[in-house]
This record gives sequence, C-alpha cells and structure tokens, in this order.
Amino acid sequence: MRDMPDAEDVRRIALSLPDTAEKIAWNMPTFRVAGKMFATLPEDETSIAVRCPKEERDELVLAEPEKFWVADHEAQFAWIRVRLATLEDEAELRDILADSWRQAAPPRLLDHHPELGSAAGD
Repeated sequence: MRDMPDAEDVRRIALSLPDTAEKIAWNMPTFRVAGKMFATLPEDETSIAVRCPKEERDELVLAEPEKFWVADHEAQFAWIRVRLATLEDEAELRDILADSWRQAAPPRLLDHHPELGSAAGD
C-alpha cells in the first residue's frame, strides 16, 4: 500500500521552495512566495488549492475529475483543487506545488532557480 501525501507533506514541500512562507488566512494555512499566495490547505486537509491557468484547469477537471475540481468560490479565479488521496506519490505533489510556485514567483526568483523551470505559458 502506498503512502498518500498528507498535510505535513504539503507543508514540508511548499516550505522547501525558495522564499516561501506559511501564513494563516481564512483560518487555514496558506503558502506564499515573495508574499504572493500559491497554495492553500483547506480545513479538512484532504485537498489543496493551487494556481492553475483556467484553460489548463478545465482540461484537468475533465480528464481527471476524481483528482481535480474547482470550488464554487474559486471559479472566477485561476485556481484548482487537488484531492491528496488521488495523487500517485510525493513526487506528483511536489510537481503540482512547484508549478503553482512558478506561477506566483517573481522573475528574480525564477531566474535564480532555473532547476524549478519556468512559469506555465513561458
């Protein structure tokens, strides 16, 4: 049986990304790069919300509805929810968090951390 990623994995991986800090907002942990939010860990800690361009978001939800969905209050924004129990492993969680981090990180951080790739759409 595989170990599914959990809230502590989310926290550990998110905080390992450059210039990331955790801040409580809306009574839940949020993770920010250079002050800009890139992930949240909602109350029940069974999912995360991350940045995702709307075009890609819609494709992901259609392709894997058991893994991805859009919360009603986030529908107008470029965010998607990810069910932790559906992730293959910690590497998939790391990829999702790093992609969201890249979308929020300022260019100076992207330039200084080429190992994390470039922002989506670049």
